[in-house]
Amino acid sequence: MNALLITGTDTEAGKTVLTTALAAYWQRYCSARSLGIMKPLQSGIGDCEWYQKLFSLEQSPEEITPLYFQAPLAPPIAAAKENRQVDLAVVWQALTSLRQRRDFILVEALGGLGSPVTDELTVADLAGEWRLPTVLVVPVRLGAIAQAVANVALARLARVQLVGIVLNCVQPRTDTEITDWAPADLIQSLTNIPVLGCLPYLENPTDLNKLAELASNLDLERLTSS
Repeated sequence: MNALLITGTDTEAGKTVLTTALAAYWQRYCSARSLGIMKPLQSGIGDCEWYQKLFSLEQSPEEITPLYFQAPLAPPIAAAKENRQVDLAVVWQALTSLRQRRDFILVEALGGLGSPVTDELTVADLAGEWRLPTVLVVPVRLGAIAQAVANVALARLARVQLVGIVLNCVQPRTDTEITDWAPADLIQSLTNIPVLGCLPYLENPTDLNKLAELASNLDLERLTSS
């Protein structure tokens, strides 16, 4: 699979930051190979507009986000408000088409790994059924260890190919706070999933040079060779 799914433990975990950092790294150091970005489902204004603003992707809004709903709610709820259904066939067709035209695709999931995509399926179910190599973003805060363990358990239940965990500082954190709240060694020991690095808090999330630099500090080989 020439695609990587980026999901998190919950909303606001840092999926967009990691996706942006990886895209910035790719365009800076791997420009000979074409990159695509997808936000398969989006409710309300957000990531699709963000990626269009920051990157020259040569993708239409529909190619970035094939399924869009107005209300910033979980897709099955947002769809119901518009008397629509969440048609995953549209998303799959868009992903398949983009994979045929691009060397590598970053796919940012909605919400967290347990977030509903339809009335029957979660993000984890979709990742497992579509066999998408997946990285889990865990925000650095109290409870990070438990969140990592619980989400890895969910990934295993759904047969998700989880290739690694990336810690993300959603707020400024000291080295001591990172070590105490999200110790990489302990998380790896409890989950048996490698921690690929930690993204520090970034005051300017549009600084692509800084984002590319931060991405270079991650264990990228595991992410791109899945």
